[in-house]
Amino acid sequence: MKEKDINIEGEEQKTDEMSVEAPADEVTATAEEEKAVEEEKDPLAEAQQQIEELKDKYLRQVAEFDNYRKRTLKERSELILNGGEKTITALLPVIDDMERALQNGQNTDDVKVLREGMELIYQKLMKVLESQGVKKIDTTDADFDTNLHEAVALVPGMGDDKKGKVIDCMATGYKLNDKVIRYAKVAVGQ
Repeated sequence: MKEKDINIEGEEQKTDEMSVEAPADEVTATAEEEKAVEEEKDPLAEAQQQIEELKDKYLRQVAEFDNYRKRTLKERSELILNGGEKTITALLPVIDDMERALQNGQNTDDVKVLREGMELIYQKLMKVLESQGVKKIDTTDADFDTNLHEAVALVPGMGDDKKGKVIDCMATGYKLNDKVIRYAKVAVGQ
């Protein structure tokens, strides 16, 4: 019986060894299957993660663009409302001079003094306008140019040397930064 016991024990040992080995093989097979399943799930999970990241970036870009649009609209409306502030502030000293001239004009009867005061104020006003980019359009002995002048009268019989030339200026024209803001109203020789 000892042989049987040994054999049985040996068989039992073999059975135990087999039972230990079998689950190890199953664990290995299961681990490989799980890796295969994970590999199959990884591209899907990665794609979903990438979609979420792109969606987040897209939403942020849309929000950023919307904020930019709102900000530029607000800045534009402020510019329209307050765009002339710099010019008006520059003109205030000229208005102060005009008020002083009017007050002093009541105290004096000398026309020459009043005229000099008006000329000084006019010169100051022209300097302020020039500092803002406003310039007079010169019409003295100029050729008639439709880009700068508006002909309000044609003067016949001026001779060939005056033909197509500005004879007289009825209203001065002005440019703002090289853009005509008012055409000079002129009489042109025929």
